[in-house]
Amino acid sequence: MGILNVTPDSFSDGGKFAATEAAIDHALRLADQGADLLDIGGESTRPYSEPVDVETELARVMPVIEALAPRLSIPLSIDTSKAEVARRALAHGAEIINDITALADPRMLEVAQASQCGVCVMHMQGTPQTMQDDPTYGDVVEEVLVFLRQRRDALAAAGLDASRIALDPGIGFGKTHEHNLRLVAASHRLHELGCPLLVGPSRKAFIGKLMGDKEADRTAGTLGVVLSLACQGVQLVRVHDVAEVRQALTLFEASGGLAT
Repeated sequence: MGILNVTPDSFSDGGKFAATEAAIDHALRLADQGADLLDIGGESTRPYSEPVDVETELARVMPVIEALAPRLSIPLSIDTSKAEVARRALAHGAEIINDITALADPRMLEVAQASQCGVCVMHMQGTPQTMQDDPTYGDVVEEVLVFLRQRRDALAAAGLDASRIALDPGIGFGKTHEHNLRLVAASHRLHELGCPLLVGPSRKAFIGKLMGDKEADRTAGTLGVVLSLACQGVQLVRVHDVAEVRQALTLFEASGGLAT
């Protein structure tokens, strides 16, 4: 899953693709590099980010979705927690809702029910404004499992097809560096839930922390995490560096790295 942030303030690439034409060009480049789907977002969810209103988010993402939908054969995902943004995006060619609040808003659930689109639901402790204040768990893996199981069951009970529900442990969303590493290492546990798995480690702060240099380029570190996830059977990884990830996975598999 290639990341397309149409925002001025995302944590890694904020502002680079805020202009519509720059965003479209980058999306086409990600598709050429081997992205299987694109996740388009118009609101930063980095720690302590400020929310934007519906009109601002729509103004950022809709011209991009409208331009890309007829030009790309790969699915488009709308990264939003706002039901109206999701509804408009789906009406103009998006096929997936990626909601960091796990469809907590009943109106978002109604949009998903009406469209029978794919959905990605994520675990987050708190909100982007509070999630990194003091994230605390008894057992982070078990608590994330319980939450995702409850959301899966609720969505399935509401009529969503379980095969179209992807579950995301929420790396970097209300977790310490140690929590993130535990969740990556235990990603295989999420297969117990019987849904496709989505994990987003790309360029996250825990990688810089582990490397001992928070200012260092995190591409190589991201690749290391992606290979661990691939070995654990994670189906989807949400990444900025599509070409590098595609190359690493291709060579890793060809050289026996994914042999069972």
